[in-house]
Amino acid sequence: MANIQSQIKRNRQNERRRQRNRALRSEIRTRTRNALEAANTGDAEASQEALRLAQKRIDQAANKGILSQNTAARRKSQLTKQVRSLID
Repeated sequence: MANIQSQIKRNRQNERRRQRNRALRSEIRTRTRNALEAANTGDAEASQEALRLAQKRIDQAANKGILSQNTAARRKSQLTKQVRSLID
């Protein structure tokens, strides 16, 4: 347990950031799964909308530093490729 006030504050900040990052990563996984499930049903309109929302969240995570830019680009590319293959 930290005794120094600045470290106590830093611990609080780190915990808040960890929870926020964890929630956003979970949301990315959920939206990715929703996009793939929509593509599996064959509904092109719904799958495109779900894909757009998933890509938006991935971009937001990259801009906030939760994901690196390369990781975000790779995930978006792979997701788009999967969705398009399932729709056709």
